[in-house]
Amino acid sequence: MKKKSESLSRAARIFRLGAGVAGGYLAHQVQRPFLSEDEAKARRQSLGAQQAKRVREELQSLRGPIMKVGQALSMQTQALDPAWIEELSTLQRQAPPMHPSLIRAQFKSAMGKYPEEVFRSFEPEPFAAASLGQVHFAVTQAGEEVAVKIQYPAIREAIESDFKALRAAGFAARMTGHLKESVVQEAERGILEETDYVREADNLEYFRKHLEPLSFVRVPKVYRDLSSRRVLTMSRLGGRRLQEFLESNPSQEMRDRVGAQLVRLFFFQLFRMKALHADPHPGNYLFNDDGSLGLVDFGCVKHLKPEVVRCYGQFWSREWVQSNKIYAEMVRVAFPDEYRANARQVRRSMEEIKRFYDEFHPLADPPVLLDLGDPRFMEALGQLAKVLLKNKFLSPDFLFLSRTESGMCNILHILKTRVRTTQIVRELISPEVDRSSR
Repeated sequence: MKKKSESLSRAARIFRLGAGVAGGYLAHQVQRPFLSEDEAKARRQSLGAQQAKRVREELQSLRGPIMKVGQALSMQTQALDPAWIEELSTLQRQAPPMHPSLIRAQFKSAMGKYPEEVFRSFEPEPFAAASLGQVHFAVTQAGEEVAVKIQYPAIREAIESDFKALRAAGFAARMTGHLKESVVQEAERGILEETDYVREADNLEYFRKHLEPLSFVRVPKVYRDLSSRRVLTMSRLGGRRLQEFLESNPSQEMRDRVGAQLVRLFFFQLFRMKALHADPHPGNYLFNDDGSLGLVDFGCVKHLKPEVVRCYGQFWSREWVQSNKIYAEMVRVAFPDEYRANARQVRRSMEEIKRFYDEFHPLADPPVLLDLGDPRFMEALGQLAKVLLKNKFLSPDFLFLSRTESGMCNILHILKTRVRTTQIVRELISPEVDRSSR
């Protein structure tokens, strides 16, 4: 009975939050005809700042999947006002931590003992608190420094409750075909998987093994005997968060080096592993003075179908422009089943994809140096996303892949890095990826 009451309470808070934001902007529109241009602009900026703060505070308090929505939105610098970006970005760094006594109880429920009985030392204050759990530093009985991720109580129930509320709030959008149930299901499935720390441990070991060819990447080691479905113990990685790295005033040469390695890491996963660390917000990367990278938080991992990887490779090679057969295969893979190659929405989407890649990833020799700090790049990426959404480019696999790529592009934009993206893709794309069935 208590869990049901808590679920209803969360749903009510989500609805009130959405209604409050909509009501605030509606009131602004009513007042707008009676204000001068300067007054309207000032009122809108003030309203935006107030609404952004209110949303951020509520999402921090709720945690769970609704907070992850805010984290994803904070990476859309091309689509949101600066006030919203500033507020929502704090969701990537810290959520309100749980009381130490509650964390101790949660740890004992999962492991059978209290943290201080398992570790030589355990820091009660978390190093990081996020949407689904928080991380504490500890030292094992053997003297090894580790990071211990402890899941919040009843988080799965909170996820199921939040998605019921999100489904209800998005009913009209789904009825018009702009938010298909398959997309909602894919998002819910992914977040529920993040609550299974045994699965995350498997992901860690998989990526730790398969990323070995990239000498500049570090992935934590899993301590299986100190882990469970709700507790995950990993080796501690050195490095600084993105903001701390930037505060050290790195040279443009270092920014370019790190940016190239981030791009290589992303496309190595995509084309060689056919699997993605699919939560690329800045808090999941650690930056070292020698340019090496630490990669953490493997709760959200996506294994990609070969045809999806092959189709994505075609965006870069553009062979589909000269081949009706390749074009038809791409449409089949990238668009929902009910669409055909001659559909107006499909043609419009494919034209926009080609325009974007021709402008920013041209088939030039030698490959061009792309300035990812240029605002025009993020604006064009935002325009592409709007066109694809409007034209229902919503195959769940590609929506997931596009969201991940957009998050990575946001990090590269913040870094103000310059990278020869097409050169890296050419080096990593394998013949079987680049060659569609012909």
